[in-house]
Amino acid sequence: MKAFFKELFEYSHYCNQKLADVFSSSPGKTSEKAIKVFSHLLNAHRVWNNRIEPGQITFGIWELHAAQDLKSIDQTNYERTLQLLDKFELDKMIDYSNTKGQAFNNSIRDILFHVVNHSTYHRGQIAAEFRLHGLEPLVTDYIFYKR
Repeated sequence: MKAFFKELFEYSHYCNQKLADVFSSSPGKTSEKAIKVFSHLLNAHRVWNNRIEPGQITFGIWELHAAQDLKSIDQTNYERTLQLLDKFELDKMIDYSNTKGQAFNNSIRDILFHVVNHSTYHRGQIAAEFRLHGLEPLVTDYIFYKR
């Protein structure tokens, strides 16, 4: 199961790196909403990594990042997630509080699946934003990545 999660995060990282390239190379063509959503995707990944084990500099959940920083933020998130996968068992339960201060408890497996799912959801929103603003969306479907 850990190997599968590593594969999912490799896929997500690949897509995020490609998106970061678009934001860096086409700053005048991408919308503010698209960069806001991508920043949120990266921020949320960082927040979840820190809920599993604090250690990264945290960001506000909707904090905006400069286009030139997106790639390195994603790289740091990806590397940290791989470290967490090596360090912890997937069924380990994590106690954490959400941004509203409510307490919850979930397994690392559920948290990591949420991160992948959340990222995929927001990449879909970014694709719609790209199309709306005349940019061809990236193909980020998992099966295309696997081909």
